[in-house]
Amino acid sequence: MARSFAMEVFGELVFGRNRMKEMLPPEAYERFLKVVDEGERMDQRLAEVVANAMREWAVSKGATHYTHWFHPRTEATAEKHNAFLKLDLFGNPVESFSGDELVQGEPDASSFPSGGIRTTFEARGYTAWDPTSPAFLMEGEKGKILCIPSVFISYNGEVLDTKTPLLRALSALERAAMRLLKLFGNRTVKWVRMTVGPEQEYFLIDRSHLRRRLDLAICGRTLMGAMPPKGQQMEDHYFGSIRPQVLSFMEEVEERLWRLGIAARTRHNEVAPGQFELAPWHAEANLASDQNHLAMEVMRKVAESRGLAVLFHEKPFAGLNGSGKHTNFSLVDSEGRNLLSPSSNPRRNLQFLALICTLLEAVNSYGDLWRASVASYGNMFRLGGNEAPPAIISVYLGHVLSSVLDNVESSYDRDIKKGGWMELGVDRLPAIVRDNTDRNRTAPVAFTGNKFEYRAVGAPASLGTPLKALAISWAKAIDEMASRIEAKMASGMEVEEASISAMKEVLERTHRVRFEGNCYDPAWHAEAARRGLPIARTTPEALSYYLAEKNLRLFEESGVLSRREVWAFHHIKLEQYCKTMAIEVDVLSRMVREGVLPALMRQVRLERDALEALEGLGSFDALRSSLSRVGDLAESLLLKLSELEGALRRSLCEEDVERRAHLMTEEVLPAMEGVRALCDASELLVAEDVWPFPRYREMLFGVGRDS
Repeated sequence: MARSFAMEVFGELVFGRNRMKEMLPPEAYERFLKVVDEGERMDQRLAEVVANAMREWAVSKGATHYTHWFHPRTEATAEKHNAFLKLDLFGNPVESFSGDELVQGEPDASSFPSGGIRTTFEARGYTAWDPTSPAFLMEGEKGKILCIPSVFISYNGEVLDTKTPLLRALSALERAAMRLLKLFGNRTVKWVRMTVGPEQEYFLIDRSHLRRRLDLAICGRTLMGAMPPKGQQMEDHYFGSIRPQVLSFMEEVEERLWRLGIAARTRHNEVAPGQFELAPWHAEANLASDQNHLAMEVMRKVAESRGLAVLFHEKPFAGLNGSGKHTNFSLVDSEGRNLLSPSSNPRRNLQFLALICTLLEAVNSYGDLWRASVASYGNMFRLGGNEAPPAIISVYLGHVLSSVLDNVESSYDRDIKKGGWMELGVDRLPAIVRDNTDRNRTAPVAFTGNKFEYRAVGAPASLGTPLKALAISWAKAIDEMASRIEAKMASGMEVEEASISAMKEVLERTHRVRFEGNCYDPAWHAEAARRGLPIARTTPEALSYYLAEKNLRLFEESGVLSRREVWAFHHIKLEQYCKTMAIEVDVLSRMVREGVLPALMRQVRLERDALEALEGLGSFDALRSSLSRVGDLAESLLLKLSELEGALRRSLCEEDVERRAHLMTEEVLPAMEGVRALCDASELLVAEDVWPFPRYREMLFGVGRDS
């Protein structure tokens, strides 16, 4: 059978299970599988065998260095390269890679965000190999680098990354899910895993624009920019024909991802001009998080090599759709079943409904934690409009599933109705199967037929943070459901009766998080407040949810993070928020003083010279009014900029980071918007050859079009 190019190259740069099976002795390979699949401890002898095989494979592929590749709390990745090359006692070059070097590394822990866990003089930290995520090769100009996915902890063992808590949360979820499955008679299931498929949205612009726009180069978003006459209002970019330059970029990205074992599957134009999406096939949650980091890095490199720049900021262009990372998730068992897919088997349907109820319970009890997990400076500009869900966490189930749950709560009919056939009324077209649910693009959490979609995650975010919150809250709800069922069975109920009774109890108190309507509607905001749902419109408000006693207790009891580690993470996020805003104010100030104000002065001279040339030929009141308006704008802009800089100085004098964040939100942000409004008004009055920065129309409509 013919094999496609994708099949031929898929995974060739990954030291995955197939490669390990080829290169490891059979006994070592079986022991390694027990480590990964059953949680057995990696011993030194096995680590030496794996390290030797890994080095042999990597060197055969052209690798010269290795690195422990980890995810510090910068929302990015980090790496320190070490060469395989060493010298023996006689000065002869040799290549080696030991089990100790595979298992553990030592980067500087004080130079990464720690929230006070590490200080400048306490520099030691450790990276430790995560064998559940396969090593891979990244290509350099002169050779390849063996990248070993790793966790990152301090000298005292505190968490300094996003991967460690994610792995712990996923373990808690698996234990809880296994407990529930056993109650429903699943005796042969060996494990349950969360699977994730992130839909990565991004913008592409010509790289030359970054050199001329300090805001894009440093902040990743435009701090000023008037809307072009045509934006996305004609709705003609979404799913439109992909232009050749963009398609060529996408094809190269896909080829590189395939070689790295990432099943890039979907590509298309998104809603805003210049906006696109890449979506992979789902993978186990930890691997999906690693692969998403890797995909974004590949996209950046490919774009740069082609004279393009890829923007992952949540809101790079005001007035247009922001970019998210819609995170589709489900649960699968060791026998290949999707546990969130309705079944024809009545007992499996009961299990499916129980899991749906536990997800509702997780959002009902810990929706504030879900909201905190997606809170960032950039996501604050996106949540609540332009295809992004609002900052209120609710669940959309769809008509069919809602009806079934209502039925369970009132009586219970075992049949889960199929969506049915939709006749299209055209003989030559086939009927199509209607899904069990419509799609609600305004819902933060939506059931989509056999999985949930968490739409509030921002485009540049590390998946580790939202998935951690999701997994531990879901695990808690599943454990509570299992306890209820067990208690009812102990009193003499059969599992069916016990589970229905337990589900009814959950359904009665989770109505408040279920909403089937338009989440953009202002009436929903009022209704959500009436229901008592947590509403955080700003990032500092949302981040404060981490410190709620129930959430601190959840982290502590689940073993995912200690209270000190949660406090440290909260501090890091607030520091990042404040520092990002301060950088933006500095950038905006420079752009105004170095670009906008000089442009206004040049425009004043142009219009003044024109009036002088026309002197004696008429009154030209409109021209004089235009000249006055330009001068007034320059004066207003200087005053507003001074107000902004003063607000920033006052905010930075506040030592308490939480008060500083709120002060910056209340005073600095409105002042920034005031400066921006004047800059945008200036852009519309200044001649094209006078305005110093690329305009929206150039950036959004330039890529892939003939000049």
